[in-house]
Amino acid sequence: MAQTVRMIGNVALMDLPKTSFLSSRKISPEAVLRCYDWAIRMRDEGRCVISGFQSALEKDVLRFLLKGTQPIVLVLARRLLKIIPEDLRQPVASGRLLIVSPFSDRIKRSDSSTAETRNRFILEHSTHHVFGSVDPNGHLARLILTLPLDSVEYLSGR
Repeated sequence: MAQTVRMIGNVALMDLPKTSFLSSRKISPEAVLRCYDWAIRMRDEGRCVISGFQSALEKDVLRFLLKGTQPIVLVLARRLLKIIPEDLRQPVASGRLLIVSPFSDRIKRSDSSTAETRNRFILEHSTHHVFGSVDPNGHLARLILTLPLDSVEYLSGR
């Protein structure tokens, strides 16, 4: 079955080289600071970042990125938004933010299954993969095993 992909914003951003950013919820304070520094570097370098921006840390990274002008791809773990949040309207309108949902309108809420599907989509559509933190027993740890080792970077150490 073909995957349903719906988008709001500049669809051409999907053609750019993208760096994914994902993180488990549990993370050390030192690693949080490294993630903030990384986000600022991506913003300053104008690098396109793709993420779900769902965890608290990922939302913080999005706030840093939104202060720049570089392209951003936000992938949802549910159906596409009916109303774009206020802080995302200008970046969408200016063509630097693409909001993507790999789900049909029937999927109203995210859960662990849709989050895993979203994360797979993110990793499949990026060439470099950055992880803020990885729970060794979590979904991300299993997904990392599918990636080429030279494409993976850990901000919390390994």
